[in-house]
Amino acid sequence: MCRWLAYSGPSLRLSDVLTRPNHSLIDQSRHATQNVESLNGDGFGVGWYGDDPTPGVYRDTHPAWNDSNFLHLAEHIHAGLFLSHVRASTGTPVQNTNCHPFNYQNWLFQHNGSIPEFHSLKRQLLFDVDPGLFLAIEGSTDSELLFYLALTFGLKDNAPKALARTIGHVEQARQSAGIEGAIYFSACVSDGERIWAVRYSSNSQSRTLYHSSHLRALHDLDGTYAILPDDAVIVVSEPLDDLTHHWMSVPESSLLTIESGSATVTAFSPKR
Repeated sequence: MCRWLAYSGPSLRLSDVLTRPNHSLIDQSRHATQNVESLNGDGFGVGWYGDDPTPGVYRDTHPAWNDSNFLHLAEHIHAGLFLSHVRASTGTPVQNTNCHPFNYQNWLFQHNGSIPEFHSLKRQLLFDVDPGLFLAIEGSTDSELLFYLALTFGLKDNAPKALARTIGHVEQARQSAGIEGAIYFSACVSDGERIWAVRYSSNSQSRTLYHSSHLRALHDLDGTYAILPDDAVIVVSEPLDDLTHHWMSVPESSLLTIESGSATVTAFSPKR
């Protein structure tokens, strides 16, 4: 499984969130505390929105803690909305095209979780992708396939509905194949203006997910305080510091919508 972060708010340096806090995403790539694996070193990536409607994306197979180019870029790139991900492979190869976030036009997607017995369902699910989107698939992960299924089911028109239809479709395929393992889906998607994040699993044992309640006491790496904007929202697999009252857990089977500096939680269930 993986760890990921999404930020929406006033423009700031990527490093203010991704590298400076005590338990930053970079630290979580080595020392995750609320994950199946503590090490997430099978590649990483960041996608950010600037002046262009399509995002910039930087991905590599290096462990996040060992990429000096990224650490340098994070000190110089400013953005008001960005996604970042550190990967722990669930069986697919460690290669650039399997690193998150995935992008298509103005959309970004990243995922922590898995489709059970993906090798058994992959062929069928690939055929369910819209033919007009199929050639855009570059890697071999279940995560990227989930993204293109969501695009197939109308992500551009209604993101919450498309995500619910995607999980409903995969749940139906899993059950029809007699697969008892659970789908784990802790994921987020953005169109450059809004972020939608889902916490769901078939067995109600979803991977952890939090959003910020306020950001005034995040510690950076040298022990001083990093003051972040009041109207910023961070969504993250696990808190960036040990002061957990700054973070609210996203409930099981929930959809988190971030728009115009506010976070709204609603119920999420698969639709068929």
